[in-house]
Amino acid sequence: MARQTAFRRSAAGKRSGPPARSSSAVLILIGVFKLLKAVLLIVAGIGAIRLLHKDVADTVIQWTRVLRFDPDNRFVHGALTRVFRVTPKQLKELSIGTFVYAGLFATEGIGLLLRKRWAEYFTLVTTGGFIPLEIYELARHLTMTKAVVTLINVLIVWYLVLRVRTRA
Repeated sequence: MARQTAFRRSAAGKRSGPPARSSSAVLILIGVFKLLKAVLLIVAGIGAIRLLHKDVADTVIQWTRVLRFDPDNRFVHGALTRVFRVTPKQLKELSIGTFVYAGLFATEGIGLLLRKRWAEYFTLVTTGGFIPLEIYELARHLTMTKAVVTLINVLIVWYLVLRVRTRA
């Protein structure tokens, strides 16, 4: 009996994966990243709600002046054109969508910070589920921001797959 217990302890100590501290640090980093995305989405959702009962064009032109953007710049002009076409219904839908998505990120982030196993699986499934859409968006219109976010999400999924497989 004592021999079996000793064998289990020595076998349990030999894990084939990253050390617990670095592994935990990466998990915390992913959790903080997810919470940061949640906070940014909440701010965007609140901004969309605040624009509901205002003249969007006047507000955007005012912010363009405050931030000293050149309205004749092709990027700024393109963004302004899209913003001016937004309807109140679209703003409402956008705000609801950002809050739902922020709730998803907050759930992932808090669960990962608390080192809950379910959060690892939840993050793996939700983040992995959006990667095909992100790749489609990259193929449609490549930007550095989209490429970096997609790369980070692929790395998160890869890390979590390795972590879940070594703990299983």
